[in-house]
Amino acid sequence: MEDSEALGFEHMGLDPRLLQAVTDLGWSRPTLIQEKAIPLALEGKDLLARARTGSGKTAAYAIPMLQLLLHRKAELARQAQSMIQQLATYCARDVRVANVSAAEDSASQRAVLMEKPDVVVGTPSRILSHLQQDSLKLRDSLELLVVDEADLLFSFGFEEELKSLLCHLPRIYQAFLMSATFNEDVQALKELVLHNPVTLKLQESQLPGPDQLQQFQVVCETEEDKFLLLYALLKLSLIRGKSLLFVNTLDRSYRLRLFLEQFSIPSCVLNGELPLRSRCHIISQFNQGFYDCVIATDAEVLGAPVKGKRRGRGPKGDKASDPEAGVARGIDFHHVSAVLNFDLPPTPEAYIHRAGRTARANNPGIVLTFVLPTEQSHLGKIEELLSGENRGPILLPYQFRMEEIEGFRYRCRDAMRSVTKQAIREARLKEIKEELLHSEKLKTYFEDNPRDLQLLRHDLPLHPAVVKPHLGHVPDYLVPPALRGLVRPHKKRKKLSSSCRKAKRVKSQNPLRSFKHTGKKFRPTAKPS
Repeated sequence: MEDSEALGFEHMGLDPRLLQAVTDLGWSRPTLIQEKAIPLALEGKDLLARARTGSGKTAAYAIPMLQLLLHRKAELARQAQSMIQQLATYCARDVRVANVSAAEDSASQRAVLMEKPDVVVGTPSRILSHLQQDSLKLRDSLELLVVDEADLLFSFGFEEELKSLLCHLPRIYQAFLMSATFNEDVQALKELVLHNPVTLKLQESQLPGPDQLQQFQVVCETEEDKFLLLYALLKLSLIRGKSLLFVNTLDRSYRLRLFLEQFSIPSCVLNGELPLRSRCHIISQFNQGFYDCVIATDAEVLGAPVKGKRRGRGPKGDKASDPEAGVARGIDFHHVSAVLNFDLPPTPEAYIHRAGRTARANNPGIVLTFVLPTEQSHLGKIEELLSGENRGPILLPYQFRMEEIEGFRYRCRDAMRSVTKQAIREARLKEIKEELLHSEKLKTYFEDNPRDLQLLRHDLPLHPAVVKPHLGHVPDYLVPPALRGLVRPHKKRKKLSSSCRKAKRVKSQNPLRSFKHTGKKFRPTAKPS
């Protein structure tokens, strides 16, 4: 076979309509996983492929899938469906895609499946449900099976569903397993699904290099220091652009949101307890620029597996969300400038999944990890994993002069005292009740009035805690002298037009650049250990 490294899309023998769609997407050359996987897939090979998050795995299977469908006719969740439909722009009449991942749409899904679509995208449990109801029949028609995010399926309790699903498949079919990591679960899936596969284990870092992704650690002496530092970063707008804040439990998510709410800093929580439509709506509005800050956890929302945990419980005993919650990992967060690990990731793999939310495609990004002194050994395991790769990045230390923002400490203590356990419980219940109302009673209305759906904002104040209005204002005398005139304290967000949002993204592609000031140096400068 010709060396696939020399192949561009135009040399892969693809249908001209697929090449036109690729051009419209702005892809001048295939990524490494696409270069390696597409020619092998077009030869009919089974594949077991590992490539980092954001490396183009979806298109690596979507392009040969569409090519196969077009050839046969003679001429994946939501992100997979979106990617396939974008690539099928010029052949939509010949290729029909159905998404059956939402549990609440069973009746309408059955109607869609009766039309015999060419591509069906869904979670294992939803696919199995339709197979058992005979609304989907694959034994005589399946030609290509794709298992995306393969390293997570067993972690979210899909093992039994997958084994049952395989009983409904024909003996011979082509299969792709796409994964960000190769773990024991992927090896088990390989034995179940693939037939003498070609294994692609690309020699690349699991994260982009330091020219694209900058990674830092911030040592905080106490838990209070973490809240103080986060307040300064957000309230003084030292972090520009959109950011994801990661914590380790759902209660911590709401504690952080209520804390920020005290200072009029809007944020929203991706909560696995909310209906799937609500979660997808939150992500959609974040991508459209309605708000800049999302607070998330690994196990309940973003899908990074927590060691030793299966479906039913999250870390530290939190009730886990439904198994569909992991679908959010397959949904792309657009233009994330910074990932803030407010809590240290529970595993090195979780760190990679978190960091993979930024610096996607060719965009730059920054990861800032808050570390307590007692967590240094755990941080060492993360650094060991990263530095063990060929050109593995390291977490550079940022030395903050905490004394420069000491004037804000009394405000943080005041806000932290207001966020009680009772306030957190009330906030969780309030949001769930409101989202259920939006999802059920207003469903028909919003179908008829789609523009009104945009009025639903997920960063509106919850206010179960006592809110003190003066905390939302930052007087000039509290701003560190070196930053006066250079920072813009966080103000209430105004709705921006799409062109303004785009210009804002371009302007703020390096969110921590504002740390490097001239003058009297409030400079949490990065110095290698």
